[in-house]
Amino acid sequence: MARISIEKTLFALILLGYFCAGALYAIYTPAWQAPDEPAHFNYVRQVAQDGCCPRIEPGDWQSDYLARLTSTRFAPKHLDQLDTIQYEDHHPPLFYLLASLVFKLSAGDLIALRLLSVVLGAAVVALSYLISRRILPAQPQIALGAMALVAFLPQHLSMMASVNNDALAEVLVALALLWLVRYLHSENVPIWQLGLITGMALLTKITISFLALVAPLAIWLKWRRDSDSTRALLRQLAIFALIASLLGGFWWLRNIAVYGFPDFLGLGAHDAVVADQPRTSEYVAQHGFATYISQMTSTTFKSFWGQFGWMALPLDGILGGWIYRGFTLLTLAGLIGALHSSRPSRRPDPPLARSRIPRPVYILMLTTLLLVVAQFLYYNIEFQQWQGRYLFPALIPISLTLVYGLDYWRARLLWRWGWLRWLTPLALISLVALDIYLLFRVIVPGLSP
Repeated sequence: MARISIEKTLFALILLGYFCAGALYAIYTPAWQAPDEPAHFNYVRQVAQDGCCPRIEPGDWQSDYLARLTSTRFAPKHLDQLDTIQYEDHHPPLFYLLASLVFKLSAGDLIALRLLSVVLGAAVVALSYLISRRILPAQPQIALGAMALVAFLPQHLSMMASVNNDALAEVLVALALLWLVRYLHSENVPIWQLGLITGMALLTKITISFLALVAPLAIWLKWRRDSDSTRALLRQLAIFALIASLLGGFWWLRNIAVYGFPDFLGLGAHDAVVADQPRTSEYVAQHGFATYISQMTSTTFKSFWGQFGWMALPLDGILGGWIYRGFTLLTLAGLIGALHSSRPSRRPDPPLARSRIPRPVYILMLTTLLLVVAQFLYYNIEFQQWQGRYLFPALIPISLTLVYGLDYWRARLLWRWGWLRWLTPLALISLVALDIYLLFRVIVPGLSP
C-alpha cells in the first residue's frame, strides 16, 4: 500500500511539475524563438482565416529574411513580413485544424497556442509512464524515471511549449506504442484501433509515418508467437492497412491533385521551395566527410539535450560547461547499465532482482528507434539538419532504455536498501530545477531582442 501511495505521489508530482515548467516556457520564451514557430503559426492562421488547407508555393521560404530575423533575435522592427513565412504548408493538417480552434477563441494569441502544445505534451508524459509500467510492471521506479526524463529533458520541454505539430505527433506515437504493447501482451486490442491511430498519424506529420511499418511488425510478431493461421495474419494486416490508408489516402489524393503525381506527400514541392537550404554535399566538399560526421554527431547530441532558439543558443559555457558533460555521463551510464542488465545477477537480494523487457516488445521498441534514426540520416543525406529534436518521435524508447540502465547502477550499488528504488525517478525529477534555471538565466536573456 505504501509503495502504491509513493508511486501515485511521484506520478502526480511529475505531471504537475511538467505543467508548471511547460507553462513558464510557453509564457516567457521570447516570441518566435523556437524552430520554425512562425511558419507553424502561419499555417494555423491560414486554416483559421481561410479554411483548410494551404499549399506550399515559391516565396514561402525566404532565407535572407529568416537570416535577418534570427540574427536580430526577431526584433519588432523586422516583423512586418512575418506572415509571409509559410514553408511548413506542406504538412498534413490534423494539428492545424485543432489549433485553429484555439486561434479563433484566443484571437490568434501566440501563448494560447503554445499552451495547447503544453497540454498535448502532458499526454506524452503520462503515456510514457503507462507504456513503461506495462512493459516492466514489477519496477514502477523505471516507469516514473522514464516519465520524468520525457517531461524534463530541456530541449523536449522547450519544443512541447512552442507552436508546432510535434506534440500531437508524439501523442499519436505514444498511443500507438501503448496499444501495440498491450496487443503483444495478448490484451483485447482491436486491429481497427491500430489502423485508426496510424491513420491519424499519417494526417499529422510525415516523420511519424514509420508507424505504418511498426504496427504490421507487431502483428507479425504476435502471429509468429501464437502460431496462428496465415489467413488470420493476412486478415489482420488487411484490416489495419485498410483503415490506415483510408485516412491517409484523403491527404495523399489531395496532394496529387495540388502538386501532381507522384508527389503524394508534398515533399517534392517542399524541397523545390527550400532549395537554398544548406546542403550536405556542399559541406562535405568544403570540409571533408570526417569533419562532417564529427560535427553532425556533436551537434545532434547537444541539440537533443538542449540548444535553444533556432540552434543559436548552445549550452557549452553554461554552469562551467558541465551541462553537456553531465548529459554525456548520464547517457553512457544508462547505455552501459542497460547492457549489463541483460546479464543475470548473482545477488539473491530482492532489490537487485530485475525483470527484463519481453523480447517482442524489445524488438518493437528497437525497431521504432532504428526507423527514427534512419529517417534522420536519410534527411541529412540531402540537407544539413543536425537537430536532435528529430529523434524525439523515439524519445519514449530512448528514455526507457536510459532509465532502465541507470536503475541498474542504483540497484547494484544500493541493493541493501530497497526503499531507495525511488531514488531513480527523484534524481530525474530534479532536472526541473535545471529547466527553470535555463529558462530565466539563459533562454530569456539570450534570445530576447
